[in-house]
Amino acid sequence: MPDLTIPNPTMPDFTANSPTNIIYTGIAGTGKTYQLLQIAKNYTDYLPVVDKDALLKQLVYSLNWREVVCLILLDLQAGQQDLAKVPEILAHEFFIAKAAHNERDKNLSNTAWSVLQMHSPIESSTVAYSKRTGQAYFDKDESGAWYLLPSSYELLAELSEQLVEFKQAQRDNPSITDKSPQGQRFSKQRFSMVSFHQAYGYEEFVEGIRPIISAPGQGSQNSQMRYDIQDGAFLQLCQRAARDPEQRYAMLIDEINRANVSRVFGELLSLIEPDKRSGQAQAMQVDLAYSGRPFSVPANVDIYATMNTQDHSLAPLDMALRRRFRFIDCPPQPELLSIINVFEKIKSGRAGIGQTGSSQEKSGQIKSDTTTTIDLAKLLTGLNNRIIQSLGQEAQLGHAFLFSVRNLVQLQTALIEQIIPQLAQAAGSNLQLLQYLFNDEQQPFSTQFIQDAQGSINQSHNQNQNQLQIFNGQNAFLGQAMSSSGYVINPNLIAKTGEFAQPAIYQRLY
Repeated sequence: MPDLTIPNPTMPDFTANSPTNIIYTGIAGTGKTYQLLQIAKNYTDYLPVVDKDALLKQLVYSLNWREVVCLILLDLQAGQQDLAKVPEILAHEFFIAKAAHNERDKNLSNTAWSVLQMHSPIESSTVAYSKRTGQAYFDKDESGAWYLLPSSYELLAELSEQLVEFKQAQRDNPSITDKSPQGQRFSKQRFSMVSFHQAYGYEEFVEGIRPIISAPGQGSQNSQMRYDIQDGAFLQLCQRAARDPEQRYAMLIDEINRANVSRVFGELLSLIEPDKRSGQAQAMQVDLAYSGRPFSVPANVDIYATMNTQDHSLAPLDMALRRRFRFIDCPPQPELLSIINVFEKIKSGRAGIGQTGSSQEKSGQIKSDTTTTIDLAKLLTGLNNRIIQSLGQEAQLGHAFLFSVRNLVQLQTALIEQIIPQLAQAAGSNLQLLQYLFNDEQQPFSTQFIQDAQGSINQSHNQNQNQLQIFNGQNAFLGQAMSSSGYVINPNLIAKTGEFAQPAIYQRLY
């Protein structure tokens, strides 16, 4: 059995300090997405497990009570709850952790009330308090529920970042009961992976206005909906990278050609250029479209993507991305494929697959046992040579079509369900072209992989009407679809019988 581990000759240099922008291009089935998954491993850290209590203590250690209450309300807002009464604040894990750190268990309610009232606005109609400070952060509604004043959001930017880091650390850290088998390590991902599609846009990738459903307010049974500006996948990754400049982060994009790249990246299309990153010689900064925040792409963010060259929408993409990305080709690698060993019984000059029986042995029909091989590398190479000659380079088959094939039945299934339909689409269902690809042109009708639909129906009717049942059940749609296109897959191949149960017919494809 050959070593089927896919090599990575195009793996980038992760020790480089300059930003990396790479697009892996190639036909379907050549391991482009596999490349992304391998790259992701290089942006994954395995660190000691941290107890959640330790994370909480680290978070509140240097905060005063006013900052703790602000942090609680920010956390509730992130969970779509804008209002909180004092008992809810006292029960929050941040408040409990701060009280434990200060070794306090008495008069905590008085502390919360004092902080809230002290930092309320003088003009408040619901708070009567004489010892206010100059800066207001909180106010209270008629029901007695407290909320953060919108005017305080800018003052709480640093606190918001600390909350984001805490939540990220929680996501990265499993609980003590969820340790890895080694018992003391967990994985921290320094990458984000997305798959582009036709509806994917700037709002999902960078930032956009999205609806948020809040919990019902006091005295109301109805949920409240508001629209907030929310960060997309790339912006969130860049924020993490900016807070951790000593580590490299990666944006992994599968099928980058499936979306409108100019619409997805927007003003970032210029910012992602290596020399335009923050801290670089030609650094650029723009104001984001929705929030208006100044933004530049950190130099420690790398971008990797895949592109299927069989897609017909690449011309405008080439213009936009060719200067900003290195393009690395991923060709088919037939050398990664296995050799199938097919056991045969040789009897009276004819070969059968796995035929046994005492009557045959006693009559002396079986002469010897033998093993015949089907070299999948030669099979794929032969098919691709004919594909290149007739359909061009971009119509080739990738090695992934046969990568998991280990026996004859799996090869037959791959041909029926994947390879032939793929080539039929590429060939426009042209019967003569398909027969050329499968070396059927000079073969008897019964041993052709691809048959003329009308000829197949007539022969089946004349020889045995019951043979048409081969298209019943799970093969009914397949047979009807191909018949309407002027060709059918040989019924014996679908049934895996007759000549198609012998390895020799597949060697014909070399």
